Amino acid sequence: MADDKLMRGLGWLSLSLGIPPLLMPHESGKALGVGDAPRHRATAAVVGVQELVAAAGLLGQEGPAWLWYRAGGDLVHLGMLGRALKNHDGRGLERTAAAFAAVLGITGVDVYAAVTRSRRKVEMETTATTTVGLPEQEVYEMWRHLDNLPKFMTHLEEVRPDGNGRSHWRAGAPFGRTVEWDAEITEDVPGQRIAWHSVGSADIRNEGSVQFVPAPGGRGTEVHVKLRYEMPGGKLGETVARYFGEDPHQQLDDDLRRFKQVAETGEVVRSEGAPGGKRARREFPQHPARPWSHDELAQEVQA
Repeated sequence: MADDKLMRGLGWLSLSLGIPPLLMPHESGKALGVGDAPRHRATAAVVGVQELVAAAGLLGQEGPAWLWYRAGGDLVHLGMLGRALKNHDGRGLERTAAAFAAVLGITGVDVYAAVTRSRRKVEMETTATTTVGLPEQEVYEMWRHLDNLPKFMTHLEEVRPDGNGRSHWRAGAPFGRTVEWDAEITEDVPGQRIAWHSVGSADIRNEGSVQFVPAPGGRGTEVHVKLRYEMPGGKLGETVARYFGEDPHQQLDDDLRRFKQVAETGEVVRSEGAPGGKRARREFPQHPARPWSHDELAQEVQA
């Protein structure tokens, strides 16, 4: 949560709301339309301290407890402003009503942040293996050029390397959503292993590795892939994804099958048995194996 922009934004909001009541309790009471009685100044000071405590917690900690602390404070503030509205003498009533509406809106944001950050994250780990009839170094080179990955990983829309071991990834998700993240290579052993993990405020935190091992009997290279990431929507998202034919385990198996085809033949085989997926249904159309039509043959000759 240290990179959570919403959480940090609420922390800075608490800081900006906490200082004025402490330094200018008289002006704060007038701004809220509640007057300048001693009890109002004392209440303003208490609210200021409460907001500063929330700011310290949100900006200095990583747990969601401080979000709930803020939400609880919002309810207290709503209660005080509601009571002020009920007993108002009419002077500055618009300001008090506006303050009540503003706090009500902020309460909604705080509750949303607290609920979403408190959900137990469901981590998904999946592995798959395939054998490619090429030497390890050659297979490694194909994978190491990260912009090649969308050619066979159907849910990847783009991988854009920046030349410094980092890259930006964009992928499709269930229900037509798109998720993005930045990744950093953490291990790079030519011809043997590549490992990476997401960095910054990733839509989906993830990490993975791929190993290139000589296949028995000189049959090429075994490619071992391991991925670990947070499933969007938790268990419900996982169940729905499987219902729509997007089981993450099956996806990785299909992706590696396509990688084998691309590595060995230069293209994904267009046949009834070609592996599918959300984007594969569009980019890798499937039909029974048959000779090319005259139009397809003409297009290939022109290409």
